[in-house]
Amino acid sequence: MRKILLGLLGIAFLAAAVVAFSAPVSAQTTTPAVASNGNKFIAAGVAFGLAALGAGIGVGTSGSAAIAAVTEKAEVRTTALIFVVLAEAIAIYGFAIAFIILGQTG
Repeated sequence: MRKILLGLLGIAFLAAAVVAFSAPVSAQTTTPAVASNGNKFIAAGVAFGLAALGAGIGVGTSGSAAIAAVTEKAEVRTTALIFVVLAEAIAIYGFAIAFIILGQTG
């Protein structure tokens, strides 16, 4: 069931990307700065969105395993917490990359 859900999510993402990047010719403008800003916003959104998706999957997996490990053996609490924090750091990296993309000129 999980593979089917991830497959459908991937197909929906690809369909949204195709729709976003294939704008009709009549909607194009003559100023390249407007198109560049739009592409920057899409790129920043995709960067942060995929990073947040990866962080969510990572935190869900490592968090459930950490809770199970701490339940059985309380001494592994710090080690388990480190793995959960490493998975959460992926979202922070995506947030930073989104700001880098939006801060670029041209």
